[in-house]
Amino acid sequence: MPAALPYVPSYGKIKTLFTKIHSAKVPDSFTHAYLSQTLGLKSTSDRPLIPLLRQLGFIDAAGKPTAAYNSLKNPKEAKRAIAEATREAFAPLFAANENAHTLDGDELKGLVAQVAGTDDEVTRRTVGTFQALVELSDFSTKPEPEQGVKPPPSLPSKPSELEGAAGRLSVRPEFHYNIQVHLPSNASEETYLNIFNALRKAFS
Repeated sequence: MPAALPYVPSYGKIKTLFTKIHSAKVPDSFTHAYLSQTLGLKSTSDRPLIPLLRQLGFIDAAGKPTAAYNSLKNPKEAKRAIAEATREAFAPLFAANENAHTLDGDELKGLVAQVAGTDDEVTRRTVGTFQALVELSDFSTKPEPEQGVKPPPSLPSKPSELEGAAGRLSVRPEFHYNIQVHLPSNASEETYLNIFNALRKAFS
């Protein structure tokens, strides 16, 4: 099934958008008024930049900046933040080719068309949007593991270590049965023998 990939008609303004976000004050809500009056992106074709920020996870559904948005204010963190956001927003593209950010030209267009199933015009806009984000990203760094999450223990490599580990991990259940037989005090020897023979057959 074709996957939906983000794109904007004015992808040429993406670099301007992030440059202005870096220099402007973080808004309480990222609105059309903020986009046009504060950031100076006044064209109606610039408005889809707001949904793009939402798809990238920089603003929430109500338009409020997220923690990731604050990373855009830090030059050392901005490129990494945009790279992580691009990986998330274009996840189907990276699932098809984990090195999608290194592709260019017809190879990238072919991958986008394959994943999204779009026509030439939408494919062109998607490719332009993706490339504009990649240009602003740093994919060389990987996200740090979450705090409190410990890596799985390494398996022992030596035979002696394997045997020791197996001995520590193995569980050998043992079962004990306590059987109480109340014998009548006035029974005959034949009665006792019949009782013990019956028990022996039951547990043999």
